[in-house]
Amino acid sequence: MQSLVASLVAVASLISVVKGDTCSELRANTNIEVSAPISPTYIAEQTEYWSASCSALKPSCIIFPKSAAEVSTIISLLNTNDEHFAVKSGGHSPNNYYASVDGGPLISTQNLDHANLDPATGILDFGPGNRLDGLAQKLQGTGWTFVGGRIGNTGTGGLVLGGGLSYMSAQHGWSASSVLEYELVLPNGTITYPSATNHPSLFKALKGGGNNFGIVTNYKTQAYPQGNVWGGNLLFLRTPATDKKILQAVRDFTEYNTDDRAAVIVTAERAQVNLVDSWILFLFYDGPTPPAGTFTNFTSIGPITNTARTRTYADLMTFSNWVVLKGFQVQIGTETIPLPSTTHSVEVLEGIHAHWRNISLTTLAVPGIVASIAYQPFPKRIAAAAREKSPDLIDADPDADKLIIEMNYAFLNPLDYPLMDGKMQQTYTGIRERVLSWQAEGKLPDNVDLPVFMNYGFYRQDYFGRLKPENRALAREVAEEVDPEGLFRNRTGGWKP
Repeated sequence: MQSLVASLVAVASLISVVKGDTCSELRANTNIEVSAPISPTYIAEQTEYWSASCSALKPSCIIFPKSAAEVSTIISLLNTNDEHFAVKSGGHSPNNYYASVDGGPLISTQNLDHANLDPATGILDFGPGNRLDGLAQKLQGTGWTFVGGRIGNTGTGGLVLGGGLSYMSAQHGWSASSVLEYELVLPNGTITYPSATNHPSLFKALKGGGNNFGIVTNYKTQAYPQGNVWGGNLLFLRTPATDKKILQAVRDFTEYNTDDRAAVIVTAERAQVNLVDSWILFLFYDGPTPPAGTFTNFTSIGPITNTARTRTYADLMTFSNWVVLKGFQVQIGTETIPLPSTTHSVEVLEGIHAHWRNISLTTLAVPGIVASIAYQPFPKRIAAAAREKSPDLIDADPDADKLIIEMNYAFLNPLDYPLMDGKMQQTYTGIRERVLSWQAEGKLPDNVDLPVFMNYGFYRQDYFGRLKPENRALAREVAEEVDPEGLFRNRTGGWKP
């Protein structure tokens, strides 16, 4: 009888390991920090998402590793069970389950926030626990900067794995383009260091491949000399005439600007029952003052507010955080379009904008709604600069100017999520359908690759399906090679090749 009981206990123990309780195992057998749902660190970390829909998902615990070795221990333990899990850098992806999880462990990279600069070479090692504003502050006064995003609160981990569009992309390519080497914990717990000469296929796949290949614990990157910069916002009240002028100005800037240090984001915003209906432009120049005429096409339209001035890059990153709406449900989608010729620019850009206004109009009774669309220049130079640095999965065409369009809906009530899910689909599919129609009519070039930009993608969009077939195949081959058991493919969210 005692033998039978012992056998049953052993079986129960085995089932416990197979079924998995990563949180309890780590608490009992390691010194890795693990926070339970009632702890202040758990509660605080759960607030650090851009979308309240992600905060509403409740992980079984939050794990805070401090090194690649601790991440390896966590991954090795996850291989013994069947729990779903997520990895979180800054939590700026609003897609549920991409950096959030319900009922399984959440691995927060918050404590992987090192930033070590070699001031002689500009080689910068930083961890995914950094946010852009914090990393900029750590570099303040060194004379060096990194190719980061445009909103300071953004986490570096997801930004770089998705490619990363920067104010400095025309100079240096994507954020990922400047990565020289990754410290990566593979799905089997092994720590490796992909670079251009060590596992080059994995190195390429990590540049635009998302969270499919393991957990990056260090980015070794090339930083670049930088002093003070110039930047801020222009605010315009919306009128039909202003729409025309701003859309034409962003089209012309994309094609004709020859100063790679200059960058713009052109955003239209509207809110509850049209209490807000405006244009907000983000201007940037990588230098203390832009040359005369650089942004005249925008400033001459007559903004009612202009906050652009000379400042530190760290100050600009902190200043940009006004765009983060705490407590809101957030959805983001994107499309990439060929830049229309001057002949067809009015029909194309005003047609897209009219479509957005028509769909967003139907959302204005949704409590707390803030709807926006951003037109972001994607000139040939960005693709060329990226290719000069290193290969990536985005593999953008350097012979065609494009625009990246980002669509955002923010709202208060989680019960409105399904409704707004449908509105988001209507918004980006309507743009895509119009682009395909204009291409068929010869009004837009049809020999241009138009990838979905991962950092702005809605979860229903087919990110890997819009890459070049050879790059999607590479991502799939690498994922199968490094993750043959499907740990990340089957037990984490995110786009899968």
